[in-house]
Amino acid sequence: MASSPKVKRTTKPRDEKVAQNLPRSQKDAYARLLNQHQNGKFRSFLQEFAKQQVEENMRTPVSRSVNDINRRKKGNSESSYSGDSLSSQQSRQMADTSNYLHMDKKIHQAACTEVQGMKPGMLEKHAKTVLHNAAAPKKVPSKQERSEKDIKGSTNLVGSEEGDAQQLSGSCGEEKAKKKSKKRRSKKNVEKKDKGACGPEVDTIVAGKSPNKNVKAPQAQVSKESLRQNDKDKNTNDCRGSQKQLFEQYMSTEDVSAGLKRGELIQGLLRINPKKYKEAFVPSPDGSADIFLDGIAARNRALNGDVVVVKVLPPEQWKALNGDINERTLASQNAPKAGVVVEAHYNEDDEVISKMKSASLHDKAPITTHSVKHANVCYTSGSSSERAMQRTGKVVFIVEKKHSRAASGFLKFLPNKNFAMFSPVDHRVPRVNVPLADCPADFTSRPGDYENTLFICRITQWPADNNFAEGRLAKTLGQAGEIEAETEGILTEYDVDFSEFSEDVFNCLPQNLPWSIPDHELSKRRDLRKECIFTIDPATARDLDDALSCKQLSDGSFEVGVHIADVSYFVEEGNALDQIAGQRATSVYLVQKVIPMLPRLLCEELCSLNSLTDRLTFSVIWKLSPEGKILSEWFGRTVICSCIQLSYDHAQSMIEAPDKHFSAEELPSCSPDHSIQEIQEAVLNLHNIAKQLRAQRFECGALRLDQLKLSFTLDKESSMPQGCYIYQYRDSNKLVEEFMLLANMAVAHQIYRTYPELALLRRHPPPQSKMVDDLQEFCEQMGLDIDFSSSGALHRSLNENFGDDKYLAAKKEVLTHMCSRPMQMAVYFCTGALKDEKFFCHYALNVPLYTHFTSPIRRYADVIVHRLLAASIDCGPCLSLSGEEVHKQASHCNDRKTASKRVQELSSELFFAVFVKDCGPLDSEAMVMGVLDQSFDVLVLRYGVQKRIYCNSLEGLKAVHFRKVGKRPKMTLFWETDDPSNESIQQEISIFTLLNVQLKADRAPMKYSAVLKRPSALV
Repeated sequence: MASSPKVKRTTKPRDEKVAQNLPRSQKDAYARLLNQHQNGKFRSFLQEFAKQQVEENMRTPVSRSVNDINRRKKGNSESSYSGDSLSSQQSRQMADTSNYLHMDKKIHQAACTEVQGMKPGMLEKHAKTVLHNAAAPKKVPSKQERSEKDIKGSTNLVGSEEGDAQQLSGSCGEEKAKKKSKKRRSKKNVEKKDKGACGPEVDTIVAGKSPNKNVKAPQAQVSKESLRQNDKDKNTNDCRGSQKQLFEQYMSTEDVSAGLKRGELIQGLLRINPKKYKEAFVPSPDGSADIFLDGIAARNRALNGDVVVVKVLPPEQWKALNGDINERTLASQNAPKAGVVVEAHYNEDDEVISKMKSASLHDKAPITTHSVKHANVCYTSGSSSERAMQRTGKVVFIVEKKHSRAASGFLKFLPNKNFAMFSPVDHRVPRVNVPLADCPADFTSRPGDYENTLFICRITQWPADNNFAEGRLAKTLGQAGEIEAETEGILTEYDVDFSEFSEDVFNCLPQNLPWSIPDHELSKRRDLRKECIFTIDPATARDLDDALSCKQLSDGSFEVGVHIADVSYFVEEGNALDQIAGQRATSVYLVQKVIPMLPRLLCEELCSLNSLTDRLTFSVIWKLSPEGKILSEWFGRTVICSCIQLSYDHAQSMIEAPDKHFSAEELPSCSPDHSIQEIQEAVLNLHNIAKQLRAQRFECGALRLDQLKLSFTLDKESSMPQGCYIYQYRDSNKLVEEFMLLANMAVAHQIYRTYPELALLRRHPPPQSKMVDDLQEFCEQMGLDIDFSSSGALHRSLNENFGDDKYLAAKKEVLTHMCSRPMQMAVYFCTGALKDEKFFCHYALNVPLYTHFTSPIRRYADVIVHRLLAASIDCGPCLSLSGEEVHKQASHCNDRKTASKRVQELSSELFFAVFVKDCGPLDSEAMVMGVLDQSFDVLVLRYGVQKRIYCNSLEGLKAVHFRKVGKRPKMTLFWETDDPSNESIQQEISIFTLLNVQLKADRAPMKYSAVLKRPSALV
């Protein structure tokens, strides 16, 4: 990246000033290297060297210059690899960094003020200069390109300073060769020069540690021979840059237990930013700002999703939060949504278990600036204002390795090695050394044939002295970009079991087919086979686990029933089928197929409530008033025979045309015992009651955040995407949802009344307070009156302040996306683990008790709830699980549900990328969600995807002018015209601006970009 002239003028005196502080024996070598290696990686080395001198000279004025250089470099390159292996403590030992950050901010504000006063001509000239000097956006390399860059002298691994040091070592070697050819020197003199030139720095940077304060005997003994050996080691010693320890040893179980008990340590789920893999976070127990983990070393070999124990660093090492609320809001949008797991995570050590349970369940602690234990954000005085500080920490213990330790990626051949380098597609996973014996037989002779081949690798260990992990290749997937290969990679990475069911599992199923309900079972159940009961599901659904009924009684009230497939009858507690269902915990829905939790004989036949077939069910039946008031309630095991299998489209047609008489040809096959008119009347009555129930829920403070959901039409033979559309959530969907919610709430109360220590419920914690505060401030700056005080207040704000015209509808979609970011995920829990009932509540539904009862075919939690419900009404045995076992299973269900949700999202992203490639470019309107100085984020309204548009990738753009109007970020784009004599066409960009964009496929497989279309005046 070329530097501007101004940067060059300010940098050179600083470099000279640093050189003046060097010993004479080092100064000459320093000058030669400075002339030859004015690049980013070498400057990183210079900063480390200068830092050493600063510490040695007790913080002379040089330290201030180096701090300034280091800070500006870091700010200008968010994807920089320098400092990867440095710990937070080591990277923050510069003087008064926070004060200088504040000064930089003041300088920037002054510059913005000056620019706002420019005349139009000067403004365009200034903006053009800014655009030309802006750093190009970090390109996403193709998988082939990344594979080629994976190993160049064993560089650019996860802890990338090793790579920087190796390049530096090579540079020093070239320098020595030139010196030797120019003039022969004695061995002693050469050694003396070498140790001053680059010896100590190579050693310390490779080790990922800050330079030693005193350059003395041990480090000074780096001779030419030892440098040669270092170069040799890079090619022969398992790609290890150093045998020094790069990561801290984990604390003992006893120390962790004691630290948690004293409140000195914090347990939480590790979340790594997928776009900036050097940034990681652990949620704060008090719900305020997350604890920030800066760099690879701070994560200490933990991977995304692991349950870790974190030690908070001293306040002087905390991170100054960005004062720009717009940028902080954008940062929260880019972070992956992750639930804060409140329950304990059980492990083998009982002492740690008990403490972790209590540590994760304590009440909110007041935020204070005096206590490190609880203060997550504090304010330190700056020169003229206050700045928020975010706690930082480091991982000291891994409680549970929830990450699968498997990844898809590419192989790179390394000459003269007995192993190959595996480079994961997911940058959050380290690169891995794998034995050549695991590679294809002809890999060493024809490595180029495998440049675009996807492999699965499983990490077996990650030594503390190595930036690389060690692992084994598990499978060859196929060519990158192929849907099936990519899908299998996704499933494996998220540990989804898609193998065939074992013989032991099939032996648990009914053996005499076709199966029919035994007479003795019928005698135990309420027979509802003569009732008008029907299913409403997506047209393509094959696992039908819920049905509805509704008949009007003589007194004007309605008997409404929710009938759920009785899966627990077929899945006996403790057998092989029950064990595999508990392990899978959920069905996983991909775009093109389903990975079922249960064998298809159950989920698609024996349990599925197919029409005109007798099926075993568990029912909740109410007597309701026309206004939806519950007059009575009944739970019990039943047998039904669905009279018709309606789709959502069928039900919607009945709702939209209540007076229409539907013919038999317009609907699926129907039972002769029930007329189409009777079925239509039942649907309409359910719709009217559902409207009453829905209105009551939202009046009582419920919240619903409907985000755009992309659906696909697939080719029947190839399963490739032929089209895509935004899924419409209509009245027929709302009808089914209301009665499923009513049944879930009713069952929750029933099982909790009976088993207050054993009930499996579902809770939804309130949103993260820090993110809500940021969003509230952002909305206020944008002039939006959004009330975040409660779930109901937020729902009313989003639905009452925005109309139905195109612009306001788009604006509501953007705000809905923003409001979803602070939300935590709902989680299963055992009531015995949370002693205080105030933690049981469901924030979005605004109800005290809730559970999942209505989908046992695809959710194992529902199976446990069915067993609890059966025991509570004396129609089944008591649950054999203890409270601890229920809680452990609940935690596992949470993990698998989170993984399933992410796999479903990745599957949708995969198919959409293929669709863009095959059918693109795609045009759409988009609305701006956030504005930065050289880019802006948009929500593509036609497809519901979010993309970032980089200004310096826009063809025909002359200049960019970014500024703040008050606190609102704005950008002016200057477009070229066909006639050079004409003035540029200006386009204003701000949050909530509607734009026309185009989605185009990238060269890399499964990647696409959004490009702003030029204003219509230029087309």
